Amino acid sequence: MCTEKSDWDKVIEFHGHSCPGIATGYHVARVALQKLQAIRAADEELIAIVENDSCSVDAIQVLTGCTFGKGNLVFNDLGKQVYTFVCRNSGRAVRIAVKGSARPKAPSLKELRDKVYGGTASAEERKAFHDHQQERIRYILDLPDDEFCEIRDVEIEFPDKAKIYDSHTCAVCGEQVMEPRVRVKGGKIVCIPCSEH
Repeated sequence: MCTEKSDWDKVIEFHGHSCPGIATGYHVARVALQKLQAIRAADEELIAIVENDSCSVDAIQVLTGCTFGKGNLVFNDLGKQVYTFVCRNSGRAVRIAVKGSARPKAPSLKELRDKVYGGTASAEERKAFHDHQQERIRYILDLPDDEFCEIRDVEIEFPDKAKIYDSHTCAVCGEQVMEPRVRVKGGKIVCIPCSEH
């Protein structure tokens, strides 16, 4: 018998494992879709502007359909657990800032995490870390929205829709490069890396 995977299962499959980071992105994406009364983007109906490159962004891609490939996932490298979602259909945008209380601190976790990721943890330490991670995931997923994040409607200039550009062959390395990224060096079309050597 074939059963439909849950959204959570789809996120885990895409990311490769469950962790508090994807739980954060999952919660954020669900809040955004609910607040904007939107559904997963088939094309560029939704735009996600993310301010970090953490695990959370994988969950946002799966649930909202905002991806780099479609051009409706914008990365602003600010290192903040802040996400802005824009709905082209309604003209609305919401900014979601995850609160510090959504990520409970465990004083001994850093040392344990370092051992697990460093490959020096015992079986007992790996289990303790796994159990702690599962507790954090459940906490993040179950936290009421108003305790998890600050949500506010915002006015922003909508990003342009993604453009498709012609490709050119770099005269030095022979690799394809999209037109707006080509450089001219010595009268020849080259890619950025080759233009710098």
